[in-house]
Amino acid sequence: MELSRRAFLKSSLAAAGVGALGLLSGCSTDQPSAQTTPLTQPDDASQTSSLDAPYAALDASAITEKTVDFVVVGAGPAGLCAAVRAAENGVSVAVIEKTGATGGCAKFGMGILAIGTELQKAQGDVLNLDEMYNMFTEYTHYRTDCVLMRRYFEESKETLEWIEGMGVEFEEAARYFEKSYPTWHIVKSEEGVIGGGQAKTMTDHLEARARELGVEFYMETSACRLETEAGQVKGVCAYNADQTQGYHFQCPAALIATGGFGNNPEWVKEQFHLSLNEDFFGMRFPGHEGDGIQMAWDAGVKESAMIEEMIFDIFRPNSSGSYTNDIKLIMQQPNLMVNQQGQRFFNEEQVQNTTYTGNSLCNQTGNTGFMILDEAIKQSYVEANHVDFTSRVWNTDDFTQFDANFKTMEESGYIAIIKADSLDELAAKMGIDAAGLTATVESYNQLCAQGYDPLGKSAAYLKPITTAPFYAAQYYPSSYGTLGGIKVNSNLEVLDQNDQVIAGLYSAGTDSCTVYGDSYMFLLPGNTMGYSVNTGKFVGEAVSELLKK
Repeated sequence: MELSRRAFLKSSLAAAGVGALGLLSGCSTDQPSAQTTPLTQPDDASQTSSLDAPYAALDASAITEKTVDFVVVGAGPAGLCAAVRAAENGVSVAVIEKTGATGGCAKFGMGILAIGTELQKAQGDVLNLDEMYNMFTEYTHYRTDCVLMRRYFEESKETLEWIEGMGVEFEEAARYFEKSYPTWHIVKSEEGVIGGGQAKTMTDHLEARARELGVEFYMETSACRLETEAGQVKGVCAYNADQTQGYHFQCPAALIATGGFGNNPEWVKEQFHLSLNEDFFGMRFPGHEGDGIQMAWDAGVKESAMIEEMIFDIFRPNSSGSYTNDIKLIMQQPNLMVNQQGQRFFNEEQVQNTTYTGNSLCNQTGNTGFMILDEAIKQSYVEANHVDFTSRVWNTDDFTQFDANFKTMEESGYIAIIKADSLDELAAKMGIDAAGLTATVESYNQLCAQGYDPLGKSAAYLKPITTAPFYAAQYYPSSYGTLGGIKVNSNLEVLDQNDQVIAGLYSAGTDSCTVYGDSYMFLLPGNTMGYSVNTGKFVGEAVSELLKK
């Protein structure tokens, strides 16, 4: 793992000094990205010692010894569920959380996957568990843990009801898009939030339940080392934010649930050949630099496969300003999409599936594409006050103010969405080959007249590009974060380099989420948060059983 360790030490952890080391950040899309400062290390030995430097530099009198049954590193949905479930079974639990708040990225999400729930039945949606499971395994070409996924799907209803028992309400079993299934159970926000952030109510209730059960939370505290002996967990070392207080937790069981490395440009480049904020605009949650995964690797844990949880969004490098939801939705409809050469490359009807779109963009020059429509198409959306594909995330029911909002957007300096009086002007503004775009528009308009698209788009969405002005939005791949890094078995027990279990060590949530193969399974929405709460609960149960022996 020498290359990964070097990448880690050059990562954005160095920006805040060694005190930035830790495991799980609170995540906010409103927070700025962490800055990066290279940290040079002469050799591998000094790199390893530097990881322990804040803790090792403390005087013995500043290190508090703690004995506890179970240490949870990271207070996101997986960590919280593990803590609650174990505490319900009488296990003493300490949760180490790098930031000042629990919930992780889940508090900016909306809901969890579940199958066979009462809410689905009340809506008239009857999902067959076997069909859902078989569809998932076939989607991944069996590059999944079939045993773990079967258990996850089978127990997802029970897990949702367990969370409901803590006072959480779910308002809808939703589809993320038309062709997906209604597995996405949206949390009813107690703060009136609609869209991203509704799930904060769930993580707040999980934290409250954990505290009620006596779980100890060590906030603004960073784990820095796992201690193992003869293939068995023995302890976890940690220190507080200002590096004045250390903790040595002696424990027979520990969980790593730390949120991945989506905010580490070096790791993203090394693992996926993507350049953050250049040709890839993944969500950069501060604190998600991969230090939890690195800590596991340094303890001898085997590296698993890793992927980006790929989606897409409207971006342009160096663009400022902002847009409103009505503009965003109108510019994400199944109209004409081209690449920098001005050529079609995609069945635009699949734009509703953000994973498929993100994957397709990664095959294009510069990882980018452009969605184009004309005044007639735009005006049809405005007059109908409706679009082809609505969004449960980007909620709006008013498209009538598009022109006024577009003018405000232009004045704000936003350039990822533009308007032009001619196709040549549009091509010049967006950096598209003008001749290629003109030829593509001509051939595309002929397809629209014929009502048949060889790339597979339905005739209802074949709308010609003829009437000025013309509009374009630039697309890039994005992601919800990274998945994988820590190798586990079907019981979520962490494995060493020889695929042997490290007794008492577990990983749940995104750090061990390798179940999607190469692409996030968005046909069953709510999957990653569902995986997190279920695997966290499974680990809580496993630790309870382990400690009975």
